[in-house]
Amino acid sequence: MAAAAEPRPALRLENVSHQFGSHAHPETALAGVSASAAAGTVTGLIGPDGAGKTTLLRLVAGLLRLQSGRIEVLGEDVAGNPDGARARLGYMPQRFGLYEDLTVRENLELYAKVQNVPPQAWTARGSELMHMTGLAPFLGRLSGRLSGGMKQKLGLACTLVRIPELLLLDEPTVGVDPVSRRELWAIIDHLVRTEGLTVLVSTSYLDEAERCERVLLLHEGRLVSATDPSEFAAQTSGRSFQVSAEGMGKRRLQAELAQTPGVLDATIQGSFVRIVTAVGAPPPSASALAPGLTLNITQVPPRFEDSFVALLKTDGAVSLAAQTPAPSASGDAAGPTAHRTAPPAAAEEEPVILAAQLTRRFGDFLAVDAISFAVRRGEIFGLLGANGAGKSTTFRMLCGLLPATSGTLRVAGYDLRRAAASARARIGYMAQKFSLYGDLSVLENLRFFASAYRLRDPQRRARIDWALEEFALGAHAAAVSRELPLGYKQRLALACALMHEPQILFLDEPTSGVDPLARREFWRRINALAESGVTVLVTTHFMEEAEYCDRLAVLAQGKVLASGDPDSLKARVRTADHPQPTMEDAFIALLEAAAQPHAA
Repeated sequence: MAAAAEPRPALRLENVSHQFGSHAHPETALAGVSASAAAGTVTGLIGPDGAGKTTLLRLVAGLLRLQSGRIEVLGEDVAGNPDGARARLGYMPQRFGLYEDLTVRENLELYAKVQNVPPQAWTARGSELMHMTGLAPFLGRLSGRLSGGMKQKLGLACTLVRIPELLLLDEPTVGVDPVSRRELWAIIDHLVRTEGLTVLVSTSYLDEAERCERVLLLHEGRLVSATDPSEFAAQTSGRSFQVSAEGMGKRRLQAELAQTPGVLDATIQGSFVRIVTAVGAPPPSASALAPGLTLNITQVPPRFEDSFVALLKTDGAVSLAAQTPAPSASGDAAGPTAHRTAPPAAAEEEPVILAAQLTRRFGDFLAVDAISFAVRRGEIFGLLGANGAGKSTTFRMLCGLLPATSGTLRVAGYDLRRAAASARARIGYMAQKFSLYGDLSVLENLRFFASAYRLRDPQRRARIDWALEEFALGAHAAAVSRELPLGYKQRLALACALMHEPQILFLDEPTSGVDPLARREFWRRINALAESGVTVLVTTHFMEEAEYCDRLAVLAQGKVLASGDPDSLKARVRTADHPQPTMEDAFIALLEAAAQPHAA
């Protein structure tokens, strides 16, 4: 009896290639990519910034003309019948086009009309979408006043006003908190399970890639790996370790381990450093790091992210960090113009940042409700919270951009009610969204910020030269800033924030949307700055980054819900059934526990 033929995949890619630029100066975005996605499954698309993920999704959606190869969507040739293919798929880009002056209901009705959904069909579909996304209570709210997570859910609902057979999602969870991320994935899982959707989703969160049935890894336009997540993670089995050292802080230990031969990756996890070694390389020894050092090394199960970093580094890929000289623990880079600051002060000295009963109202709305915390010199302090918890409002008050309604707020020894300008001169600020001047070149932005901080020659020239060299921006000095890859935009934003050698650095979602390699480069720099005495206050939705913080405050509904170091917060939610909670587990458990009495 003949075996049954395998069903046709919902998506088939055959030798897909694409270039941008001119014939004289082509830039390869995709190079001979061949892959498929089985019907009724979720396929993840991962890779560093500039790997070709968005280009591939736009080609599948028929938004770019196919130059070479073949793409089939549910049996339809995208190049030969683009309208037929588009009629069967839904596409949610990174920046979904909500109309912020329209309500939730008006946005949904508009997209239903654009998709030619009949009114009688829309009534039932709209009700189902509102129930699925939890937006039913907010139908009359302007979309511009929704939280980041709610905007993403509304964008997904607008994409689904007409039921597609193939759903393309480009970084759908960038900039949203862990609770909203889980809610979005619950919606995706529900659609796959109940409606048989096929989903192709690109993501920079590798824990999300682990939820997929299959993962495609792109690098420099090439398909490096196509496998299921468990097989992918198993590639570093026996090569992942947890390390601590008696008498050496975690940031110094991470910096030392990252430079140790045979170590491919070193990241901070609470009070430990997690490392991944090269194939055949032994774990590092104490004698290789520092005389007399006692190392505690424990082998741990491999993670998906371990294999991601290891594969790219051994595949010939060079991380962003490897392209630039890593700053030393003192914060010095090559040359006399490196960032320098005073060494960390003793713990009993006055806090560099002090908030006491800090409160902010917007009319009748209480955005920040009497929160208190203190940050010491050279400390990395994290503010965590769901979208709308009050983090950004707190940040703006700390930067002197928004006056407090009441309470005490001191930064760098200055009362922000009386000397905001003096405090701001000692602050560097990096916004969540790229907020530099997109029409200016890299060099013009550096010159502008040097002038804005009132630097004078020769210091001005020295700091610009330092930024171009330290952040490897020299080759891009004439490039228009808005056209830079995301990782380079991040470098430029941090360079501008450090132009005047601030004592305090405020980072608002600094790595939102960037890949794990770029995140590692960024945090190597931040750790070196903290070691040199710079005080860092950071907000993040990426819970792995929270592990880099010395202490954290979790905000909910404008209040401090919990505070402490990462290990103590994880210990608060540890149970016999869940003895090793992650930072994300702790964050969600704390929010859920706080929400129960509120809901009651």
